[in-house]
Parts: sequence; structure tokens; C-alpha cells
Amino acid sequence: MTDAPPPNPTRRGVMACASWIGTGLVWTVAAGVPTTFAPLDAAHAAPPEGFSFVQLSDSHIGFKAPSYPDVPGSLARTVSIVKTRLHRAAFILHTGDLTHLSRPDEFDTVHQLNQGAGLPIHHVPGEHDMLDPGKKRYLARYGKGTKGMGWHSFNAGGIHFVGLVNVVINGSDGLWRLGADQLAWLKDDLAAVTSSTPVVVFAHVPLWAVYRKWGWGTGDAPAAFALLRRFGSVTVLNGHIHQVLQKVEGKVTFHTALSTAFPQPAPGSAPHPGPIMSLPADGVAKYLGVREVIWRGATAPLAIVDHRLA
Repeated sequence: MTDAPPPNPTRRGVMACASWIGTGLVWTVAAGVPTTFAPLDAAHAAPPEGFSFVQLSDSHIGFKAPSYPDVPGSLARTVSIVKTRLHRAAFILHTGDLTHLSRPDEFDTVHQLNQGAGLPIHHVPGEHDMLDPGKKRYLARYGKGTKGMGWHSFNAGGIHFVGLVNVVINGSDGLWRLGADQLAWLKDDLAAVTSSTPVVVFAHVPLWAVYRKWGWGTGDAPAAFALLRRFGSVTVLNGHIHQVLQKVEGKVTFHTALSTAFPQPAPGSAPHPGPIMSLPADGVAKYLGVREVIWRGATAPLAIVDHRLA
């Protein structure tokens, strides 16, 4: 495997791709549109005026490998950055895979670490959080006030947030599903929301087909977006693939998030998905980085700047 997993430039609509671990993304809402402000570890300046929140994803507490001997420590450093630099954020969205094996001690550890940020946290599960028989452990801790297998919504900062669960039903094509019950709930939930209200959807698996061969997509996502079509601003936040991919489809902007545990290869650049195991433990820092994408208007080109932390 190459040192840096290459981006896949042929994927239509992709704005940026980077492998970046041990951090999260800061989101700021200005004029009703959520946009990426900065990577956590580069958020030295005060964010622009507006309502902000933090997205964390794929903590994988319980995972350990020679290249990644201290996954809890990586999350702890991320939480410290949130607490010291991003304390003005309203809350954290965690887009799943808090744990690696759904074990009680893993849930205890990730909960204790995340609480150190001193912010409310809204969760959706990843498939690694649903490995126990009956899928009860995640719901016992984070399912209060949710529907079904953990889907829910709330309003904050003039935005309607919708947390979807797409890690319980897996189709014969290898893609995950939301399922009929959740789609029916989504229809009812959105019925009371005005079309001018910005909507942020967050889930674990990408809600667009990033790479079907690896199951990186949600098969019935088009049914959800048919319900979201009338809204003027829709932002979709996902995790699962441990790298940043962004794309725009009409009024919908999609963003996949970075992991706080380990990177995965770019779509199709390896025989299969999974942790990149060829990195030496003392060389992980050179894989920390982010691509900055600046959009200054519909007629302006994208300004893309790649940053590495080492």
C-alpha cells in the first residue's frame, strides 16, 4: 500500500478527500448554511459569528494495533482540543462507531472520555456499536428519547437536526438501509418543518454511494432525499469511511468525517476496506492532515488547499 491513500478523482461531485486521524471537524452556521470552518487542531482563530457545533466520529474504543497502540489517548487529545479551544460550540454530534466490539467497558470508556468536553452530545450508532445480541447496549445508554433503533431529531440554532440509523439493515447488494419504519418516521418528522429551515442530517454510513463494492453507501437514501427535496439547505454529515469526502448534489451538501482512531484507504485503492496497518507507530503523525476547500459563490471555482500536520 502506498504511504498516502490516493484520492479517487473520477468520483463525480467529490470536493475533497484526505486521510486525517486524531481529530474532528468544526462546523459553523452562517446565514443559515452550515459550512466547515477548520480542522480542530488548526482552529487557532475564533470562528466567525454564528452558531457552531463539533462533529466527532469513529472513535473505535477497544481497537488496538501496533500502529495505533493508544486509541483512547487519541480520543482524549481530541476531547481536550474541543474543551480548550471550542468551548463556544453548542454541542457535539458523534456519528457512530464509538466502540469497536460493543463491549460494556468500551461504552464506559468512550462515554467518560467524551464527557470531558463539557458539551452535550447527540449520538447515532455505527455498526460496531450494534454487535451485541439484541443490539441493546448502545440503546440502553443512548437510546432514551429516540425512536426505533435510535433515530431522532431536535432543533437548535434555527436548524432542524435529524439523526438517522443506517447500520441495522443490510441489503443483499451489500449496501446499508434505513428501512420502511424509519422512512415513515422521517416523513412525519419533516412534515412540521418549514421549507426555509436549514436541515442537518447525520448518520454513520454515507448517504450517498461512495463505493458500492465496499458497501460504502445507503441503498434507500434516495427515498429520504425525496422527502428532503423541498428544503433550501440540507447538509449531510456521515462517518464510517475514516476520511474526508465532500460533494454537492443540488441543494444537498454531503460530508464524510475523519476518525479519531485510524485511517482507511481511499475508495478502491486497496483490496478491501479496513485500518491501514502498514504505518509505523512513530510515523502516524505524517498522515495527519486535511484538505481545505473554500467556496466563494456559485460562479467562483473551488479553492482547495491541502494541509498536513507533520
